[in-house]
This record gives sequence, structure tokens and C-alpha cells, in this order.
Amino acid sequence: MKILKSITVIALFASLTCIFCGYMLEVSHSQKLIGFGVSGLFLVVFPLFSYYRWKDKDFKDYMLTKENLDKMRETQKEKNM
Repeated sequence: MKILKSITVIALFASLTCIFCGYMLEVSHSQKLIGFGVSGLFLVVFPLFSYYRWKDKDFKDYMLTKENLDKMRETQKEKNM
């Protein structure tokens, strides 16, 4: 899984470089550089990062089911005592 992390970091640096160069360079296509950088962040980097972080997680732990609500109530009662 180290490959996915490396790809995410490379895409992050490429997107940030595009944004930085778009702001600093006085060229005719600087707005396109900024746009490509922002698009890269939201269309490539964020989904890769989200997949990498949530890959081995169980989604049922984060859903509001009756069992999870009961667990939350029990922990609240324990904290208040």
C-alpha cells in the first residue's frame, strides 16, 4: 500500500506546485495552472487520500444503528457518574 501513499503525495505536490506557479508566474495561462491545481486536489488527491485512510475500516462502526446509539448512551451515563 506504500505505492498508493506515494502516488497521493506526488499528486499533492504536483497540484500545489501548479497553484503556486499560477500565482507567481506572469504567463498568459496562469489561471489555467491554478485551475488544474485545484482540480487535481479535489478530483485526484482527495479521493486517493480518502480511499487510503478508509481502506481497512468497517463502515458499520460509523453508522447510527440501534446498537451504536445504545453504546453511546452507555458511555454518556458512565461519564456522568
